[in-house]
Amino acid sequence: MFDKLYGYVKKWVSEICHILELIAAIFVFIAVVIALLALIPHVSELWQNRADTGAMLEFIEQVFVVVIGVEFIKMLCRPTADNVLETIIFLVARHMIVVTTTTPVDDLISTISIVLLCFVRRYLKEHRLKDKMREEDWRRLEEADESGITE
Repeated sequence: MFDKLYGYVKKWVSEICHILELIAAIFVFIAVVIALLALIPHVSELWQNRADTGAMLEFIEQVFVVVIGVEFIKMLCRPTADNVLETIIFLVARHMIVVTTTTPVDDLISTISIVLLCFVRRYLKEHRLKDKMREEDWRRLEEADESGITE
C-alpha cells in the first residue's frame, strides 16, 4: 500500500513540476519577445554609430540576451543534453565576446570550454545514432526471426 501511495505522490509531484516548468517557459518567452522588440531601437543606434566598436558590442550583447533566452526556453520545454549544451556554449561565447575585461588566460579557458562542449555534443550525437542503429538492427533481426528468414 505504501508503494502505491509513494508512486502516486511521486507522479503527482512530477506533473506539477512539469507544469511549473512550462509556466516558467511562458514567462521567459514573454521576456524574450520584449527583449527582441527592444532590439529595434538598437539597430538604428548601431547604424548611427557604425564607426564606434562600443555600439557594436552593445548590440551584440543585446542579441546574445535574446539568443540565450531562446535557448533557455528550449531547455525548459525539452531538457535534453543537446539543449543544455547549446545553452552553455552560447553563455560561454557571450562571455568571450561581450566581457571586455578578460585576460588572455580567460579567453583561452573560454575557447577550450567551447571546444570541449562541442566535442561532448558531437560524441552524444554519435552515441545516440549508434544506439538508434543498434535498435534498428535488433528490430530487423527480430522481424527476420519471426518470419523465419535467415540472413
